[in-house]
Amino acid sequence: MTLSPQQLSGGLALDKDWVLPGQPEHPEMRESVSVWLFDDSGQFAFPRGGIEAESQSWDKRLLQANFAFTDGRVMSGAGRAAAPSAIDDAGKPAIIGAGALRFRCIEPFRRWTMHFDGPARDGTHADQADGSFKTTSRTAPVKLDVDMTMVTPAWVQEVCADNAKMSAQELANAQAMGLGYRFEHHFRARGRLQIDGRTRDFTGTGTRIHRQSIRRLDGFYGHCWLSALFPDGRAFGCLAYPPQAGQTEYSYNDAVVYQDGKLYPARIVKAPFLRRIVFAGDDVSVELQSELGLTRIEGLTTLSTFRVGNPDIGGLNLQQGAACFTWDGQSAYGMVERSSHESLTTIG
Repeated sequence: MTLSPQQLSGGLALDKDWVLPGQPEHPEMRESVSVWLFDDSGQFAFPRGGIEAESQSWDKRLLQANFAFTDGRVMSGAGRAAAPSAIDDAGKPAIIGAGALRFRCIEPFRRWTMHFDGPARDGTHADQADGSFKTTSRTAPVKLDVDMTMVTPAWVQEVCADNAKMSAQELANAQAMGLGYRFEHHFRARGRLQIDGRTRDFTGTGTRIHRQSIRRLDGFYGHCWLSALFPDGRAFGCLAYPPQAGQTEYSYNDAVVYQDGKLYPARIVKAPFLRRIVFAGDDVSVELQSELGLTRIEGLTTLSTFRVGNPDIGGLNLQQGAACFTWDGQSAYGMVERSSHESLTTIG
């Protein structure tokens, strides 16, 4: 089933998928575009390439580009770099980038491209686990070109802070999600990876996220975020924050199930929060409740990248990687992003 841009937009106006043409006035406003990409064969993943364009550092913005391979090799192109013009040759605000990484909107909510061409820090999952990856000087050139076609409706969060109606926890969750709008949806892709003097053409699937919001992460204490697109077109996405001390309910709980051309709102019954720092083989099975009933999706991690020991994010350990998910006998590679305080996680 081919969906129109209006069907893909999740109810948002189509111009919401263009990028900001220039620096916003509010110093905390940010625009973020990120992509999670998985080779259909499971040989490599690009578990988050992203741009964080914040007003206060508009001309020197954050970028991230993670690569992971089945032999445990991981690479990272991350840092701050100059931004290109947002305006394309047709006069549209279509381009967002920093340094080696660039995204371009070809048709809002339907088609985007991604391009990375530059050096990336080169190491292994073990280097990330023991902390030595952060200081290695070893790099290697990587070039990645991807053409992405969106195939599921956008899963949208629009958040407006209303202090009079929100509890303190609800406001904190809203600020962590972002005061503004955010959406994600699934795509199918064709691409080319050039590394170590070799060129590989591939097909894949992934998740694209676009937000324009004011985001404050003070007090953020962990999350579990999973998403995948399956061969028959079914898909899911889910995001939970762990329970607060003394409570049993997730402090934030939102999910969707896409089946037979319809996006169903859902809730997470069981979320696999991060407890182990392992490259592959961790159980990330999830259970989702919707009007379809209980949907159980089995998952095992693979192709993981980690940031271990992060005082800048409150001592949270962060995983960004892939998982092989299985749903009613179908398997697909999809995304895993999880964070938990270092006191709650073990290495190995």
